[in-house]
Amino acid sequence: MRLSRRALLAATTAAASLTTASEASGAERRRHLRTGFENLVTTGYAPLRGQRIGIVTNPTGVTRDARHIVDVMHADDRVNLEAVFGPEHGFRGTAQAGGSEGRYDDPATGLPVYDTYLKSGRPLADIFTASGVDTIVFDIQDVGARFYTYIWTLYDCMEAAQLAGKRFVVLDRPNPVTGRAAQGPVLHKEFATFVGRQPVSQAHGMTVAELALLFNGEFLTTPVALETVRMTGWRRSEFYDAWGLPWVPPSPNMPTPDTALVYSGTCLFEGTNLSEGRGTTRPFELLGAEGIDGRWAAAVSELDLPGVHFREAYFAPTFSKFQGRTVGGVQIHVHDRAAYDPVRTGIALLVTAKKVWSGFGWRPDNWIDKLTGSTRVRTMIDAGASADEVVAGWQQELAAFRRMRGEYLLYK
Repeated sequence: MRLSRRALLAATTAAASLTTASEASGAERRRHLRTGFENLVTTGYAPLRGQRIGIVTNPTGVTRDARHIVDVMHADDRVNLEAVFGPEHGFRGTAQAGGSEGRYDDPATGLPVYDTYLKSGRPLADIFTASGVDTIVFDIQDVGARFYTYIWTLYDCMEAAQLAGKRFVVLDRPNPVTGRAAQGPVLHKEFATFVGRQPVSQAHGMTVAELALLFNGEFLTTPVALETVRMTGWRRSEFYDAWGLPWVPPSPNMPTPDTALVYSGTCLFEGTNLSEGRGTTRPFELLGAEGIDGRWAAAVSELDLPGVHFREAYFAPTFSKFQGRTVGGVQIHVHDRAAYDPVRTGIALLVTAKKVWSGFGWRPDNWIDKLTGSTRVRTMIDAGASADEVVAGWQQELAAFRRMRGEYLLYK
């Protein structure tokens, strides 16, 4: 029988209690955050003792002084690390979007590295079984958007770990764009893909540990044996640069926290024939296409969206759409992060692009529907709806998701 949400939350946050006694005062928390990994180390790796460990991670799995946690754990006799599992882009992060690094032995540690990308269910469970590990650990920096694939690597690995009879431990890290609120449309199950497996809002406002609890309590047919190692000192209202942690690009086109700030809205341009800025030094902040001029920046500026300015911009992508050709469009300049709504801004940019540029089009495969989670955004924009009308269309389902989400939040 499925456990209640309250029982699951109590059972799966056991590891967090190991750090509660030493949690700093309110003033100290504001000065210093400790990640899940840092708190794991302070326990002497207690949740991992006596276990053969495999870890799902990538270049973002680093300590405060920028050492990779795989290197740290491999050198520590208190933990028996035996395997690494790489997601999209790979464990060392060398692959572009839609790629991975395959199976190899890590030159630095000699550990076997297994490829999890686009693997799920029984095939992924078989990889976990073949690795010989007892416990799967997850430590990857997320960016807060439903269509960023690492959270679905988390989901798939949890499901596969349950099938393989493995424990699962999630080491928490900050949501870099805050955990203040969930925003945007909620995925409809018939549109489930690797950019959205389950009904989660476009900007979820959760940490990976909170998402793991949500997945275990709501979406997995049979819950996995889950533990979470919480952060201490993290506050939902603050952005990534408040914590003094190094920013390691989670993927090749996520170079800075500024990219993450806009990504949950402007990634929608992957579903159009416009460039989303891949192949520039400002992906997802630069948008454009051949034939677009200053009218687009003027049109979206007239909407007076909170927290953001738009600059007429021209650029030549070095790869991806319009490679080597000069295109016109906009650059997004966020001047008030607290007021800025990335999803509403992304919708407003789509609406105004379609109005001012006759060449506007959706990708022929309607990828926009996979990104937004239904046909609603595409069909409403095609019918001439305003940005506010499109945003109003998902408020009821968003309210329901926010209520469900509230059951699994670990931090204030």
